[in-house]
Amino acid sequence: MLVNSASGSNTPEALDSLSNCLSQHSLEVERTIRFPDDDLPTPSDLDSAGVQLLVIYTGDGTLNAAIAALDGWGGAVLVLPGGTMNLLSKRLHGDRENEEIIETVAGGGGRRVRPIMACCEAGTALAGLLVGPGTRWGSVREAMREFDIAGMASGAAEAMAEMTGDAMVCAADPALGSQEGYPLIEMTPGEHGIQLDAFYADTPGDFAAQGWAILRRSFREGPHKRLGVVEQITIESADGSPLELLIDGEPEKLGPSGVFTMAACGVDLLATGNAD
Repeated sequence: MLVNSASGSNTPEALDSLSNCLSQHSLEVERTIRFPDDDLPTPSDLDSAGVQLLVIYTGDGTLNAAIAALDGWGGAVLVLPGGTMNLLSKRLHGDRENEEIIETVAGGGGRRVRPIMACCEAGTALAGLLVGPGTRWGSVREAMREFDIAGMASGAAEAMAEMTGDAMVCAADPALGSQEGYPLIEMTPGEHGIQLDAFYADTPGDFAAQGWAILRRSFREGPHKRLGVVEQITIESADGSPLELLIDGEPEKLGPSGVFTMAACGVDLLATGNAD
């Protein structure tokens, strides 16, 4: 089992409860990998230990890194909701809680899937990828998690300035939506391709609504427009500045133009709901 004490749900009590639940359903935990104190497992690590099922109980960022490190492994990964938002778990299991997911898998009801990812030079996203100056609100969210009041204040001011500035991003090839750009474009990988949603902020009320939606990672509650579903898209910065990204919640950067494509996950994930 892979856990991360910095993830939203990884309290000692929660880990004990999870271990007991797995044991009660005949899924004994042979070893607990505590990232980042322990290295992420590789396919050879798991194969040499005879492991065929890896349970990951972390947030989306650690999940992303762990699944990338397991590319090509022949076993299966059971993703459990161990973070704050648990977007990948919801994609695989819906809103099911740990006990229900584990019971279903132990009973043989889990299906191996390789969901579509959104990909670029900076990394791959299994849950969602955001592009644009609006991603600065991600640093505000992290400050909120750490109860960093000064960081929240300075981050909010910076994010607001970015959203009202010139560093907008646009879907350039194919050309979709306004070519003047948006403060934020969300890419959601799914069965039919990459869904694009552009978020805008034209009035003070829009800015407040959009910032609050991003802080809670409830992006579609902010003002937005559906641009379509694509297999590949080029996103460009309107003023030539670097593209700022959040890949499954983790910040990254690209040059002023980036190509985003779709690809299947490189390892089997167990799904108990309507996975894409």
